[in-house]
Amino acid sequence: MSAQIVPPLMANEREESRLRDAAEQLILVDEGDREIGVGAKIDVHHTGQLHRAFSILVFNARDELLLQRRANIKYHFAQRWSNTCCGHPRPGEATLDAAGRRLMEEFGMSVPLIERSQLIYRAEDRASGLIEHEYLHVFFGLDSERPRPDPTEIGAWRWMSIPVIQRALRQRPDWFTPWFALLMERLFPN
Repeated sequence: MSAQIVPPLMANEREESRLRDAAEQLILVDEGDREIGVGAKIDVHHTGQLHRAFSILVFNARDELLLQRRANIKYHFAQRWSNTCCGHPRPGEATLDAAGRRLMEEFGMSVPLIERSQLIYRAEDRASGLIEHEYLHVFFGLDSERPRPDPTEIGAWRWMSIPVIQRALRQRPDWFTPWFALLMERLFPN
C-alpha cells in the first residue's frame, strides 16, 4: 500500500498547533522515571531535560505496522517517518491514559494498548536545534480500522511490514525519526 497523504493545513490550524505546543507542560523525571518536576514543552526540548514520554506501535491483522510521516509544521523532526503515535503524559495523567488520548487525537483510533518496553534515549534535531531526551514507555496495539489522521500532527500514513521497514531504515535512515530507529532495533532485532 502506498502512503496516504493528509490534506494540507490552513494558516489558522498551523497557528493553533503552535500555540498548543507552547502551552503544553511535560513531566520531568530522573533515570528511574520518578517525577522531579514539570516544564514547558518547548523549553524542555531546548534544554534537553529528561522527561516522560510514550511511543505507540499499532499493527493490523496482516502484522503490518501503522507508520506516520510527521506533519511539516511539527516543531522538530518534521516530515520524518515514525511509529504510529508519540506523545507526553500531562502532569497528573497516567501514561497509559495519555497514550490512548494521543492515539485518538492523532489518528482518531481507540485501541487497547499494552506496555511492552521502556528505554531512555537522547536525540538532537539539527534542523531545529531541539533535543529529545525521553524516558520512553512503548505500547503495542492491534487494530484494523481506517485511520482518521489530524493534519496538524500527520502529513501521511501507511501500513508496512517489519522486514520492509528494516530494509528502508538501512537504506534511508534519514527518512525516519531517531527514536523509531532505536525502537525497531530494540524490539525487532534482525
